[in-house]
Amino acid sequence: MFKLTSLNLNGIRSAATKGVEAWLEAHAPDCICVQEMKAQHADIEGRFDILAGMRGHFHLATAKKGYSGVGIYTRHEPSDVIAGYGSPEFDEEGRYLEARFDTPARRFSVISCYFPSGSSGPERQDAKYRFLAEFYPVLQRLRAERDFVLCGDVNIAHQEIDLKNHKSNQKNSGFLPDERAWVTRIIDELQLADVYRRLHPDTTGEAYTWWSNRGQAYAKNVGWRLDYHLATPAVAQAARTSAIYKDQKFSDHAPITIDYDLKLV
Repeated sequence: MFKLTSLNLNGIRSAATKGVEAWLEAHAPDCICVQEMKAQHADIEGRFDILAGMRGHFHLATAKKGYSGVGIYTRHEPSDVIAGYGSPEFDEEGRYLEARFDTPARRFSVISCYFPSGSSGPERQDAKYRFLAEFYPVLQRLRAERDFVLCGDVNIAHQEIDLKNHKSNQKNSGFLPDERAWVTRIIDELQLADVYRRLHPDTTGEAYTWWSNRGQAYAKNVGWRLDYHLATPAVAQAARTSAIYKDQKFSDHAPITIDYDLKLV
């Protein structure tokens, strides 16, 4: 099995103080995609280059310190690592990292991606829409070239069952009609699978991966499902089990792990 985890850290240094390294040692994934590292290379070097025996690869924000940033920690050496997807606007925010594990028989990528949030106001919501518009053809091209699984904080709850209060959030970023339609489009047109939903089509409260820091949302499980594995059909069909870990709180997000019946080498 290939055990693949995704986690928005909300700051790698903060998550480290809350026990994420010890959990990873015990959890022992083959690979973990992390988002919102909120770190620069000087913060990583000599401290977070390796986690739980996995070597890290990173795409960190250059536009702003302590902002965004994604990484992939893996036990298997990639054949190639690609930081950024060619966006003049969003690559400097550190939002896309692709690790390729290519063999003569197969072309396969693991992607860690952090979609913009639009919750801070109209300007960032407009930026989020720009990201979605330019990221669709990136996925379209990849879909034509290789198998992949994209892990990350998508910042969109796709369906009503993906958040606790769907009626009161219909005009809020993360559950807007155009955002949800974008997820529907990549599923229908690109045939990408929402792997967790493929395994658990009807699960509600246990599916949440993010909780606001306000109003005891975590204690009351007033959550959203914002963290995804999005995979090409052959990869999705290899998914066997999934788990969302909530026994410890490393971040405002919970790690989601899916076991795939795949071999990288």
